Amino acid sequence: MTTAQKKMITGKTFIRLGFPESPAIATLLHIVQEQYNGEMTDALENELKTLLATPEDFTTHATWSEVAQQLLARQSNLIELAEAKPYEIFGSDFIEAGARQQMHTAMKLPVTVAGAMMPDAHQGYGLPIGGVLATNNVVIPYGVGVDIGCRMALSIFDIPEAHFTANEAKYKRELIAHTSFGAGQGFHGQYRSDHEVLENPVFAQIPIVQQLKDKAWSQLGTSGGGNHFVEWGILELLKEDESLNLPEGRYVALLSHSGSRGLGATLAGHYTKLAKSLCPLPQEAANLAYMDLNSQEGQEYWLAMNLAGDFASACHEIIHQKLAKAIGAQVLARVENHHNFAWKETYNGQEVIVHRKGATPASEGVLGIIPGSMTAPGFLVKGKGHAASINSASHGAGRKMSRTAATKTFSRQELRTILKDHGVTLIGGGLDEAPGAYKDIRTVMNAQQDLVEVLAQFTPKMVRMADDGSRED
Repeated sequence: MTTAQKKMITGKTFIRLGFPESPAIATLLHIVQEQYNGEMTDALENELKTLLATPEDFTTHATWSEVAQQLLARQSNLIELAEAKPYEIFGSDFIEAGARQQMHTAMKLPVTVAGAMMPDAHQGYGLPIGGVLATNNVVIPYGVGVDIGCRMALSIFDIPEAHFTANEAKYKRELIAHTSFGAGQGFHGQYRSDHEVLENPVFAQIPIVQQLKDKAWSQLGTSGGGNHFVEWGILELLKEDESLNLPEGRYVALLSHSGSRGLGATLAGHYTKLAKSLCPLPQEAANLAYMDLNSQEGQEYWLAMNLAGDFASACHEIIHQKLAKAIGAQVLARVENHHNFAWKETYNGQEVIVHRKGATPASEGVLGIIPGSMTAPGFLVKGKGHAASINSASHGAGRKMSRTAATKTFSRQELRTILKDHGVTLIGGGLDEAPGAYKDIRTVMNAQQDLVEVLAQFTPKMVRMADDGSRED
């Protein structure tokens, strides 16, 4: 390998080779930087693979003895996986093998009580997106997800559909003026919003959270990248329901999807790393590292997680308040639900921690919103409290192809055509979010008829998303 072909080394280099996230990574990085000028060669890569496979052969090695001993120490402390517990799969015909394997691994954890997969499930990190896992007094940061407390929020207004149709330019202008999207985006100075969430005492109690307060304040009232959106649409209420107290009919509505921004992403990274240092699991389950809720670390994460959820809710509240005021609307009803979270619940008479990573709470009578894509309808639903789903439902249509595949598959012209065919105005948005990248929302809904009752259908009309391809959250 020539000098130009040499690969620079970072900690991620060793993880890609199969080394577990552990103190051995830092030791490896130091040795390679000192003795190999921080560069990877084929010979070094081969030697590292041998070290990983047989650390016992390197305990007295002049260069690798410390790494070998760290690897062996971790192996001796590994938490053994159990036989996988059975779990329910909804919509099994259209769930990819990678997601199934991730769920199968999660069911092997010695702390697992029960699990389920929703019909929008697809592969993620640790627990699959669309995975629900009940555990015994432990919390799994990657079972919650990177975008802690990500949620849906729906406001139904006292405005007839005809008003939107006649004033689309105004709705577009206000949507652009009162929303901000993408990684790192925020408000500054006089443009910052205020909210009581910033007075939460957890900001002063936990050092890592304290360091993030200014970022949280800046990003208050903003939205993330990827599939996050704020959109105007028409809600058709299909049946009267006491929980909404509205007559059947068609209403102008605002729907938003976003989470806890940089606050949640940083907390997720910090506590996942901490969990991995405290909970050494076999490599196949490493991303499912957990923390006991009786421990200081577990309690810290629980407080931080709940704060991130409250912060995400505050972001939606501010967006909806701004836009309601801008169009002079009265809110008739508001529905909000979150996913990417962990709840203390009772399952079969036992208190458990229910992780819903990309899954909607659907206990009996609980309202939720399940969106489709930028051109597909979303649904306002009421949970039926189905035990086998651990009182859960899907959180959307679910991806059927990766972002990279979507970008290579669809063209801008194809996207413009489908938007025009559906009468949707898109502000921002990338090819990675093209409607064809998602499963058919009606197929997903048909697979969970036992889980939720549909009360209303939301049809997107004007959608705003990040336009820079960012996926911070």
